[in-house]
Amino acid sequence: MKVFISADIEGINSITTWRETDAPNPEYQPFKKQMNIEVAHAVNGALAAGAKEVFVKDAHDSARNLDINLLPEEVILHRGWSGSPASMMAGLDKSFAAVIFIGYHSAAGDAGNTLSHTMNTRINYIKINNEIASEFTINSLYASYLEVPIAFLSGDEALTQTVQKINPNINVVVTKTGDHGATVSRHPSVTNKEIETKVREAIKNLSLLNLIKMPNEFNIEINFKYHADAYSSSFFPGCTLKDDFTVSYSCKDYYDAMVMMKFVL
Repeated sequence: MKVFISADIEGINSITTWRETDAPNPEYQPFKKQMNIEVAHAVNGALAAGAKEVFVKDAHDSARNLDINLLPEEVILHRGWSGSPASMMAGLDKSFAAVIFIGYHSAAGDAGNTLSHTMNTRINYIKINNEIASEFTINSLYASYLEVPIAFLSGDEALTQTVQKINPNINVVVTKTGDHGATVSRHPSVTNKEIETKVREAIKNLSLLNLIKMPNEFNIEINFKYHADAYSSSFFPGCTLKDDFTVSYSCKDYYDAMVMMKFVL
């Protein structure tokens, strides 16, 4: 059995400011370490559930945050960006039994995380079929497009609540709670153990019920902070400038949406 992990940093335990996400800043180092620890616990949970191989996509910023020497030897680590539309899900294919999301965060347009955003900080929000979309939304739809069940997500409380509304079969662990400009977190030794335990439980109880229901059509709206970005993005084939700050796009095949977002977001 093969398990896929997509790992971000803005949803790991107690991270609060952008400086803590940025490699050149000294504040980044303890949160890089915590990201590695949370991924390692998720890997151990997957192995305990019977996984023989765990493929990990480092999916934050430069995608060079994870240290393979800090992870179990069953790991295959994907660092850097290949440039494919899969982006944070690069390496995923139909041969995997399950997808796990570690360190994920609330969407742009959602107050659930001090670091709420979707893919970058240039947009106010992205909607898919009139619903605010997070990176979880985008990436879970891609997993379901490939018919790979989603087992687990860790991240901020608001996101975990949204995930459970979308599909209550997905196990979650709350690593922190956003409080406007602050965060509230339990001790990481507690949440680390929870991640390992709940990943193990999730994979053992996995079924097709863990897939996200795929709509028949994808109507996407992206609202930019700067009108020049909206204007420039409107030239992507199929995109329409809805107003000075908003671009819309529709398709029936989700991979087409992934290609659009690669070039527009």
